[in-house]
Order: sequence, then C-alpha cells, then structure tokens
Amino acid sequence: MEGSLFEPTWYMVKGMCIWDYEGNRIWAKYYDKDVLPTTKEQKAFEKNWFNKTHRANAEIIMLDGLTCVYKSNVDLFFYVMGSSHENELILQSVLNALYESVSWLLRRNMERRVLMENLDAVMLAFDEICDGGVILDADPTSIVSRAALRTEDVPLGEQTVAQVLQSAREQLKWSLLK
Repeated sequence: MEGSLFEPTWYMVKGMCIWDYEGNRIWAKYYDKDVLPTTKEQKAFEKNWFNKTHRANAEIIMLDGLTCVYKSNVDLFFYVMGSSHENELILQSVLNALYESVSWLLRRNMERRVLMENLDAVMLAFDEICDGGVILDADPTSIVSRAALRTEDVPLGEQTVAQVLQSAREQLKWSLLK
C-alpha cells in the first residue's frame, strides 16, 4: 500500500469574500498566494466572478479552475472558493457557516450598512472559520460565541487596536459627559 493513501488531508479554501449588490468588495481574504497573488488579479477575478453569478440561480460554479460556492440576500453576496478538487459539500458548509455567523452577528439585519458598522466582528468570524486556508470551524454557534466577545470581557493584551481605541473613545465620552 502506498503511504499517501493513509496520510491525513486538510480541508482547504482558497478564499472567502463578501460583496455588495454592485459587486464591490466589502471584505475578502485570499489564502493561496499562488492562485491570486496580487490585488489587481483578485479584483479582475472578482469582477468576472460577480458578472457570472449575480443573476444566476445556482449555488456553485467552476471558474478559472476553482470551485466557487455562493449565496446572496437583499444586498450582500457571500462567496467561498476552493480548488477544483475540493469537496463541494465542505465548501458549502463553510459558506453556510460564514452566512449564518454573519447573520447572527448582525442580528438578522443583513444589510450593507449594518455589516459595515459591525465589520470588526465579521472579520473575527472570518478568522474563526478559517486560518491560512485551513478550515477550523463550521459551526455558526461557536463561531459567533468567539467573534462576538465584548471588549470589556477581553484582557487588554488580547484586544485588537480597534477595540482598544473604541474602548478609549467610550471612556473619554463618558468622562466628558459627567
């Protein structure tokens, strides 16, 4: 028997994106630098991707040698892409985890404006789902529980710069109002 048959495999994604209804990138993470190494190539791929999918009723497409799964609602489009050899069901579970997590983080108010106001939590959800292309979690409940941490509950050393600045703004605001 060959050793490769028994070697563990990682389920991987090449990228995850959220776009608005016009195809403009709200947030995207690309994990494989060999596939789309530059921003220019990413933008060209995204434009082609959006043009082929924004009016389609399908949930999966093969594009430029990549398997892409997607979902849309009122004015947001969610995309997950993997290699042409990746299991579509795995990619679909990642897409569902991303969609449901963002939906819960936005309290079911899935609009571009609300997403922009909560972009920091959405960015955390991306990181909780996938790290360097390796799928970490596909359970929306656990993703949201980690991504929706309140800054007051997180030790200062583990807060992001944005969280520290927001906390400082809040403290300054309350001290000025007293």
